Amino acid sequence: MSMLDRFRQYAALCGGILLLGFTLSAHADVIQDANQLFKQKQYDHALEKVDGFLATKPKDAKARFLKGLILTEQGKTDKAIKVFSALTEDYPELPEPYNNLAVLYAGQGEYDKARVALETAIRTHPSYATAHENLGDIYAKMASQAYDRALQLDRSNTGTKTKLALIKELFSDNRDNIVAQADTAQQPATTSPAAQPAPAPAKVVAAPAPAPVKVATTTAPTQPVAAPAPVKPAPAEPAAPVKTAANSSADVLKAVHGWAAAWSAQNVKQYLSFYAPDFKTPHGRSRSAWEALRYKRLTRPKYIHIKVSDAKVKFSDNTHATVTFREGYDASHLQSSTIKTLDMVKSGGQWLIRKELARN
Repeated sequence: MSMLDRFRQYAALCGGILLLGFTLSAHADVIQDANQLFKQKQYDHALEKVDGFLATKPKDAKARFLKGLILTEQGKTDKAIKVFSALTEDYPELPEPYNNLAVLYAGQGEYDKARVALETAIRTHPSYATAHENLGDIYAKMASQAYDRALQLDRSNTGTKTKLALIKELFSDNRDNIVAQADTAQQPATTSPAAQPAPAPAKVVAAPAPAPVKVATTTAPTQPVAAPAPVKPAPAEPAAPVKTAANSSADVLKAVHGWAAAWSAQNVKQYLSFYAPDFKTPHGRSRSAWEALRYKRLTRPKYIHIKVSDAKVKFSDNTHATVTFREGYDASHLQSSTIKTLDMVKSGGQWLIRKELARN
């Protein structure tokens, strides 16, 4: 099954009204009708409705995104690429158009362009799992082509033959097609506040082939231990009660809610103060570059409201805890809901964020 076949299969399975997980505004009926026609594969009628709407609102991201999907289904790849490319220019903080561009490029065998598009999507939204999976498949496909070229130059290279055989085995179900995912309406994991597109939630794919890994085994060396000298038994005394970290759950949650409140208030300085000095920035990005990106994300919307619910705290020791909760993001152009995990560390009497991960 080709990647576009998987695109169509997933789009048929996902029956939501929203594109990219965004709520609809006053033009809900038009977009809803067009999306319904899209799901019914009445692409000409759907495109007619979208074009009619775009005639009055040419910058509407939701309608433009749906148009890109319709053109893709009609096999008008070049036009679809133009639509998604224009979206990346007008809304560079959105990862989904980059991802769909990568799917279209991969379908044309332009794997380097697909790689660049996916890397941009990941820089925009580091926790965007779809783009990470697709990028892994792109790398595997490019590696396969490189091994093929190497064998053409040296047929006796057994190592290259083995590597190529391994990749082909991993992709045995679709050797001629890269396993890629196209977003037809997936709710973005990003908390980007910009206006965004909108069709049926869709994340297309066969699971990507796992990369081979080397497994290292570690055995603790045994060493002789001197026998302890005999001692007189001391009178038994009750152990002093130990104050466990579990007693600090309220303090951890207080920090999380303070972080959410600073975010909602768009108070960048206070928001950043909740992150530990050794916070693991996504993809090794410098702290200054990450803070500049967060400043843009916090200050661009007209308003932001963050809701923390169903929070659970788990301690590994008295100074380290993991908090998992549902994060509701409501901004001037976007509403989304994700599962957020924060690795927290207690430093100077305060609980700070050391690592942050979001998933749908």
